[in-house]
Order: sequence, then C-alpha cells, then structure tokens
Amino acid sequence: MGGEDARLRAVVSLAQAMAATHTRREAWRAAALGARDALGGNFAALSVWERELGRLRVLVNEGERADGEEEFPEDETYPVHQFPEITEFLHERWAGGGEPDAWVETAAAPPEGRAGYCHERVTALRRRGRGCCVVAPIVLHGRAWGELYVARPVGAPVFGAADADFATVIASVAAAGIAQTERLEEVRRLAFTDPLTGLANRRAVDMRLDRAVERHRTDGSVVSLVVCDLNGLKRVNDTLGHAVGDRLLERFGSVLSLCGAMLPGALAARLGGDEFCLLSVGPSADEVVAVGEELCLRAGELELGEGVACGVASTGDPIGPVRSARRLFRLADAAQYRAKGAKSAKPVVAGRDGAVLRLADAPPAAPHDRRRFRGRS
Repeated sequence: MGGEDARLRAVVSLAQAMAATHTRREAWRAAALGARDALGGNFAALSVWERELGRLRVLVNEGERADGEEEFPEDETYPVHQFPEITEFLHERWAGGGEPDAWVETAAAPPEGRAGYCHERVTALRRRGRGCCVVAPIVLHGRAWGELYVARPVGAPVFGAADADFATVIASVAAAGIAQTERLEEVRRLAFTDPLTGLANRRAVDMRLDRAVERHRTDGSVVSLVVCDLNGLKRVNDTLGHAVGDRLLERFGSVLSLCGAMLPGALAARLGGDEFCLLSVGPSADEVVAVGEELCLRAGELELGEGVACGVASTGDPIGPVRSARRLFRLADAAQYRAKGAKSAKPVVAGRDGAVLRLADAPPAAPHDRRRFRGRS
C-alpha cells in the first residue's frame, strides 16, 4: 500500500509541476525531472519525433548526464529507423481510448532479438554506463509526439513490468502538461504575430520598443527604428483584387524579414495595413541606414507594388534626447512621410534631414492629413 501511495504522490507532484510551467523548456524539464523521481531513476530525457525529418530530437537531459550530454542540447538527434519502436505507436486503437505501452531495455540484453530490432538502445546504455531504461511514448491529440526515457545505473534494480505500466501513466500526465504549454505558447504567438505575414505585430513592437528605449537611457545602447509604407497597395487591391494585394504584403514581409536578418536581433513587424517597421538595438545608425537602403532596393524589384517609402530614426544620429518610445516613433514616421512625399528611392533619415525634426515636432495633424504619428504617450 505504501508503494501505491508513493506513486500517487509522484503523479500529483508531476501534475502540479507541469501546471506551474509557463514555457516549453520549463515543461520539458518538469516532465523529465518528475519522471526520473517517480520511477526511481538517476537520469531522464524527453525527446520529440520530428516526422518531416525522420528523427528523434532530444529536448532535455536531466539527472546524472554522461560525457557529451547537455541539459538542453542543440543538436542531439537520432534517426528514427534506429529506434523503430516509436513509429509503431500510430495505431487506430488510440482513437478508441487505448494507450501505447512502455517497455524496458537492459544493458545485459542478448544480441539476438525480435526481427528488425536494431538494439541501438542497448548499445547506448552500455556506452553511457547505464544498466537499464524504461521508455514511454508521449501521445498528443492521438498521435505519437515523442518519448519519455528514464534510466538507472549499472547495479541498480532493473525496471520491471509494474514500472513500465507506471511509466505509461507518468507519460500521460506529462503529455497533458506539454499540451497545456503548447496551447499557451500558441496563444502568445498569436497575440504578438501578424496572421498574414507571420511577422511581429504592433503590440510586439510597442513592448520591445519600450524596453529598448529604457535600455538606451540606462546604458546608451543605440536604438533605431525603420518605418516603411508599402507604395501601390491600394492600386493592386483595386485593380487585381485583395487576394493579390495580400500576396504583395506577404512578399514584402519576406523581404523585410530578410533585410532585418542583416541586423542581429532586429525585430521585423507589420504595424497594420501597408505599414511595416524594423526595430534594431545595438547596431550603429549607419548599419541600419544601409539595411534601409537594401530594403528600398529589394522592394523596388518586387513584381507588384511601387516600392516602399522608408524613414529611419536612430539614437545614433543627432535627433535630440529620446526619453520615450513615442518620440522615436514620431521621428521615424516623419522621415517616412517625407520620403513618401518626395518619392524617394532611398530612406530619409531623421537628424540627417533637418525638415524631419521640424515635422515631428509640429502640432498634431488633422484627422484627414496623411501625417498621423503613432506611438503611445
């Protein structure tokens, strides 16, 4: 009875630990640690089955790691054909409420085995100085998602049938926690992502820019904002239809993402409608302007549209004190407004064009005026 109570407590503890996680990494770590402790192992790992690549990718290793094993490995992967068991868990019986079974391997396993079995797990146990392991599939939405692996050292009691049954229960609890975290991550992604282009949205820019300006005020980091207005979208929508206009927005979004990658850590975003931006923290103003020039060049080469009007504002230029995100937005927007009016093929840069500072500091525009400046006070 005491053993059953201990296992019940372990299940409850794992469920509570999974419920308290907020990120994928936290959930992966909680699953591995909970499974290790519940099953009395000294090591546990969680892996995901990447179907499109035909491999198992290790997400986390917890406990007594062997040489070369990292807690959150970047590239620890194994071809699925070496571990064919995982592919056997795509059975229609799951739809009726059935569950896959866990199984046990030992380092002392004989060389012969069932047909097609590659003994890769046995080899891995021996190579890493482990005596036995229990492997339980992780199932999400009726499909094999990955696996939970718990090992014991050489000399420790070998896992038995009851341990394998319990591992199946532990895997189910872990799966529920992972599913919850995946849903939270998806909600977060949708909250900060433009659904059409896949770029960041205005909410994401506001949050990142507030932090960037605070960092600038603290340590002087260069903060730059590139604001773009995609020319010709209305004409495309009116003459070719909104579906074609959406393709133009998606294509320009890809160009913006490509150019943004030239600035380490830059955030590429769609502000709404035909307006986009790049937010950079760290690179110099000259580097940002060079990327803005590349962006204008590539936008002009798009099959649809009429290029882009681009404005740049950077704390690395003489633009005066920047104490708020709104100030930098007003300057970048004023530069973009001037670029659009002049039909400029290159970015207009605040601080390098005196008219931009005057425009940004002018009284608020009338509602019908194109010169509407964004940003929170």
